Amino acid sequence: MPANSWPENESYKGNSGPLKSIPSDLSVQEESQENDNTLCVPLSRFQRRRPKAALALTMVWSGTIALHLLSWGSIVIFGLTAILSIHALKIIFARPRHHHKEIQGDLPLVSVLVAAKNEEAVIGRLVKNLCSLEYAHGEYEVWIIDDHSTDKTAQLLAELQQEYQQLRVFHRAADATGGKSGALNQVLPMTRGDIIAVFDADAQVSPDLLLQVVPFFQKDQVGAVQVRKAIANAKENFWTKGQMAEMAVDTWFQQQRTSIGGLGELRGNGQFVRRQALNSCGGWNEETITDDLDLTIRLNLDRWDIECMFYPPVQEEGVTSAISLWHQRNRWAEGGYQRYLDYWDLILKNRMGTRKTVDLLIFLLIMYILPTAAVPDLLMSVIRHRPPILAPVTGLSVTMSFIGMFAGLQRTRQDQKTSNYLVLLMQTIHGSIYMLHWLVVMSSTTARVSLRPKRLKWVKTVHTGSEH
Repeated sequence: MPANSWPENESYKGNSGPLKSIPSDLSVQEESQENDNTLCVPLSRFQRRRPKAALALTMVWSGTIALHLLSWGSIVIFGLTAILSIHALKIIFARPRHHHKEIQGDLPLVSVLVAAKNEEAVIGRLVKNLCSLEYAHGEYEVWIIDDHSTDKTAQLLAELQQEYQQLRVFHRAADATGGKSGALNQVLPMTRGDIIAVFDADAQVSPDLLLQVVPFFQKDQVGAVQVRKAIANAKENFWTKGQMAEMAVDTWFQQQRTSIGGLGELRGNGQFVRRQALNSCGGWNEETITDDLDLTIRLNLDRWDIECMFYPPVQEEGVTSAISLWHQRNRWAEGGYQRYLDYWDLILKNRMGTRKTVDLLIFLLIMYILPTAAVPDLLMSVIRHRPPILAPVTGLSVTMSFIGMFAGLQRTRQDQKTSNYLVLLMQTIHGSIYMLHWLVVMSSTTARVSLRPKRLKWVKTVHTGSEH
């Protein structure tokens, strides 16, 4: 899930007008249905994140401490664990939904978009790959948005345009704002596709990708499809091997969650969005650091479904050092946290429907609240010489992660006749150890966004174009 990008000195501007198509309350939603589904909400929704984050952090810490002090605190945790266990069993035994594998009728137009900044190392390979997909001639186009690159990206794109007929190039001005979201929004009106595909500059896909993804959109309620992200340099070191397992468990959980009526999520690279759904949500939000997670919430609030698929995947470069991973995961954690701060009231109003709302709140509890609560839980355990009171929930979370990772890694090998279960087990153990970094990332992120004013800033992930 790539982060958005902003110049270091750019911050929120309260006088920039309303952001279209982000629902603010039910009355606005009902009114919008009579006005071409155009919704407006003041940007103040995105300006109150720090006090809301501080309130959430206070509630998590005080609630955890209270559970230690109350005599019936353990009963509450065991009851919560029982409820979560029922949801976990539903996820484990769910069967992925099946969709038509063939396109009925005429092929829909597809516009493939890539926002690129200083990507000379990978831009040639990317264009060659995306312009060689198996799809009817003239039924898809490729747009590369050069976001004022200062290297040879623009020069290489000019040369590539002479070679590939379906390639379109748009050069953004030096003073253009909004980062990746701004680049995508600026080009969107120029595209022709009924389906908008978004990739990162380091993406590599199989030739039949469009033919595999497009059939999902034959179901009217499907607003978007996310393909599995695979790590091209997975064998390089401990960190890239861990990311391979991380992407496998993430996609497995996505498929299982949607199978029981839960929430599907976008992951940036390899996302396909129906134009009608994108327009109804107002395009990409330029006031968030993770455009994909923000769009996920808005699509679901607008009652669109998001499907996830394992095959074919999109290959991307994994970060190769602990420092790069730390920066990247902090952006992901903060962006994921922002969506709850921005849309908490709409989520609690059950705008998505009961199943999606419950699924999202459980995801919030496991992935965000539990890591944050681990710090006061451990402190109180040391002070009172007692086991951590959240141990039952933590144990369930770790068990589900292990099961999901093993199943996800096995599903990535579905093209192989036999699975080496010992290898899968070792990869799962490796991935589980690697995933412990999330506890540190999430606890530090929640504290940081609660205490520090946020300046929209992006640390670019460098793509080397190395072959693996």
